[in-house]
Amino acid sequence: MSKVMEKKKQLVQEIADKFRDSQSTILVDYRGLNVAEVTELRKQLRDAGVEFKVYKNTMSRRAADDANLSELNESLVGPTAIAFSKDDVIAPAKVIANFAKEHDALEIKAGVLEGKMVSLEQIKELADLPNYEGMLSMLLSVLQAPIRNFALATKAVAEQKEEQGA
Repeated sequence: MSKVMEKKKQLVQEIADKFRDSQSTILVDYRGLNVAEVTELRKQLRDAGVEFKVYKNTMSRRAADDANLSELNESLVGPTAIAFSKDDVIAPAKVIANFAKEHDALEIKAGVLEGKMVSLEQIKELADLPNYEGMLSMLLSVLQAPIRNFALATKAVAEQKEEQGA
């Protein structure tokens, strides 16, 4: 087998592994963005721990088939970039959706969440969720509420008793 074919097979395997290993994957059409805008998008994604790559669509289609994600093939036409996130499910959707609000040229084509295809509406809902720290903050607030309310009620009762005794 030629070296070129071997390299292509390795690339397809690498992309398929990324599809399998990622918590979330988002495909975007970046046509219309200039170099500075694409660079800014890459920087924002990199800062969020998201890998952003452009592969040939034929390689990506083969990898999608290999990863049992054949539904992606219809989205793999035209200029397509893929954002892979192994750790954070929300990060790629959030960064790309926020960037798309500022730059009309960026269009979300498809998404995969934990190995399953998701609709564009689901991706937008995911982007609207708070990040991990925000969710933890909300959880802590909910957990603290009963204790805080109990403390306030106890304080009110103590103040009322004080007023009655004075």
